[in-house]
Amino acid sequence: MSQLVVWKNGNGAVLGTDSKATQFGPSGDHKEIDVERLVQLSEHAVILAGGAAEAVNMCRSLQEFVKEEKLLDADEIYRAALPFLSSEYERFMRRACQVLPLDPIHYVYFILGGYASRNGEDPFRLYFVWARKKLPQLDGEEISTAYSVPRRIGLELTLNELSKSNAAMGDALKVVQEGMGKLEQLGEVSRPFRYATVDGSGVKLHP
Repeated sequence: MSQLVVWKNGNGAVLGTDSKATQFGPSGDHKEIDVERLVQLSEHAVILAGGAAEAVNMCRSLQEFVKEEKLLDADEIYRAALPFLSSEYERFMRRACQVLPLDPIHYVYFILGGYASRNGEDPFRLYFVWARKKLPQLDGEEISTAYSVPRRIGLELTLNELSKSNAAMGDALKVVQEGMGKLEQLGEVSRPFRYATVDGSGVKLHP
């Protein structure tokens, strides 16, 4: 299981993740590994890959597609990412189900976040993409302020309050980092943690 945490308000967006993942072998065996779940897609957008380790490979493929198509803003990348990731996920599920029956451990999900320069009043975007309706199809919806997968309601409530109070992006980043640290103490997440912040100047990655 992976942990994704995101937040936004009018000042920017924060995205954080751990590195835990499950990888499947050709005979259906699986093991826990560390992966790089945060992938920068453009100067204005990043994506977090959740669930099975193969989600990271899907994001790497999306990264190449975004580069080839010269996409930049979060909105235009999201519109392209939804059908692209759906196609990648369908291929993955076909391969996985050849050796194992359909199982929740195969699931993948994504949070795409970034800056949309054409939306002056509300320029920051977060989108959750997952198997909302019927496997292996992916669907998506916009995240209004804060969200976590798996859900961490206490952390989300704290982050929502920061959004309402028009807090600085740095304050939200600190709360996300502290939240990940507490989950690590409980043995529920694995380092290294990865964070990204997004403001009007673009994406900044944080170790």
